Amino acid sequence: MARRPDLVGLTVLAMLSVRASHPYELHRFIVDTHKDYVTGLPRSLYHAVERLAGEELIVPVETSREGRRPERTVYEITDEGRRELATRIRALLENPGAERRTFTAVVSLIGVLPVPDALRALRTRAATIEGALAAMSGHLKAMRDSGLPDVLMIEVDYERAVSEAELTWLHQLIARLESGELDWPSTVRQELLGQVLGES
Repeated sequence: MARRPDLVGLTVLAMLSVRASHPYELHRFIVDTHKDYVTGLPRSLYHAVERLAGEELIVPVETSREGRRPERTVYEITDEGRRELATRIRALLENPGAERRTFTAVVSLIGVLPVPDALRALRTRAATIEGALAAMSGHLKAMRDSGLPDVLMIEVDYERAVSEAELTWLHQLIARLESGELDWPSTVRQELLGQVLGES
C-alpha cells in the first residue's frame, strides 16, 4: 500500500518557506486560514515539526520566553527543506492518482512554487486526466456495445463526470495563471501571512 502524503509536514514546510515561525504561530495560521485537512491539532503539528527537524528540513534559529509562558522555538526551513517541499508539491500536483483531499491540500499550498513550475505541473495533470477520460469513454462504449445495462456502469460514469469537472477547473486555473490574473510574488505572500497573523 502506498504511503499517504504527510500533509501536516507539507503545510509546515510551506509556511516556513514564507518566513521563520514558532509552532504556536503555525497553529494559529492553520486554524485562521481553514486548512481543514490538517487534523489532530495541535499534537500532529508538533510531531510534524519534530520529524522535519530530525530530517534537517527545518532548523531551530531562536528560543524565547515571555513571562510564565513556555519557551517558544522559532524554526526556519533549510535549503534541503525548500527542495523537498517543491519536489513533493510538484509530484502531488502532477499525479491525479492522489485522493481528492490530498489534491485540495496541495492546491492550497501551490503558492510555494514559482508560477512557471506550477503551470508545468498543472498542465501535466490536465494531460493525464485527458488521457484517462479518453480511456474511460472507450471503456464505457465497449461495455454498452456488449449489452451491459447502464446500472452496471454507474461508477465509471461517475468517475468520468468528476474527472471532466476537474479538467474544466484545471483549464480555468491554467488560463488565470497564463494571463497573469493569478500570481503570487514573494512580497505579497509575506504580507498576506502577516495579515492573517494580525501583524502590522
